[in-house]
Amino acid sequence: MSEPVKLGIVGLGRWAKVLTRAARASSTFRIVAGYSRSQDKRDEFQTEFADTGYRSVDSMEAMLADPSIKGVVITVPNEQHLPVAEQIAKAGKHIYTEKPIAATLSDGLKIEALQRQHGVTVTVGHSARLLAGVRMMKERIDSGELGRVGFIEANFSNERALELTPQTWRWYKDRAPGGPLSQLAVHMFDIVHLLGGEVSQVSSVASKLSPVGAEVDDQSMSLVKFANGTVAYVGTCWTSPGIFSVRIFGSKGLMHYEVDFGTWDTPSNLHKTSSLYIQRGKDGYGKREVLEIPASDMFRDELEQFAQSCVTGTVPMLSAYNGNVAIAMMNAALRSIDGNGVLVSINDLMAEAARG
Repeated sequence: MSEPVKLGIVGLGRWAKVLTRAARASSTFRIVAGYSRSQDKRDEFQTEFADTGYRSVDSMEAMLADPSIKGVVITVPNEQHLPVAEQIAKAGKHIYTEKPIAATLSDGLKIEALQRQHGVTVTVGHSARLLAGVRMMKERIDSGELGRVGFIEANFSNERALELTPQTWRWYKDRAPGGPLSQLAVHMFDIVHLLGGEVSQVSSVASKLSPVGAEVDDQSMSLVKFANGTVAYVGTCWTSPGIFSVRIFGSKGLMHYEVDFGTWDTPSNLHKTSSLYIQRGKDGYGKREVLEIPASDMFRDELEQFAQSCVTGTVPMLSAYNGNVAIAMMNAALRSIDGNGVLVSINDLMAEAARG
């Protein structure tokens, strides 16, 4: 791409700022216009990003009417993803939506279908796939260095449930179902899908331990079974110091990756305090090799992939399909919790959602 791809953005909250700051470091794309229903947010965004050539617009229609804008980034609340995506697709623009792809699997499948209906692409911001350590793990799996992968562990936890109040939306079960299951585990479901392959079934249990009295569960443990026989554990805890870790167990070796979540909003610094090692063979514990993690920026990278999709018409990694698998895994876990840990089929959930 010789000229930067011009993108718009809708929903000008905190996360929109994180993404637009990431755009400053890219020569591949530029975020040139943005819309929010809030005049204050439009003005605030205009002031912060005026140096980039960005402008706030007074309506979605004005942004979508600009022929120079090839795609639009969606950072509005989850339940608004579908109607906003439909509006963008009908205007012939490509779509990037923050994860999860939608509030429900049914809506997510409708967003995925917009590609076929309107000839556009849908990119879903599961940026954790693009963490440098996760990419290195995927490369070692694909090269055969780890042998056959039999087991994967993933844990994303923090102390959120110790801070909840009735004034915060995460307090309520209908708005944050499963607590950390819907807020944190959805990242890890996508990662284990990337590393383990196609998912067949999910089972989960949960409990509530925080003393604050919120409606939501604050602990969950999910077991994932893959079509190839691999199994995985995905854990989330909302009552402990934070961790983001992934571990792969193969017949020839294992890898462990741990991210310093304190620098999540500034991903160019993640490699400085994160860790990754590989352990090979039966006597490898004392010979663990610490691997150097290269500098990277998952937010810039995901938007560069989106810009590329606006040109090529393909979405290789951050696809709507992958986004919907993550939602299906989360929904399967929630259904399993209600069913006292019963195994729930991903294909059955997909078919049920497709029927509406």
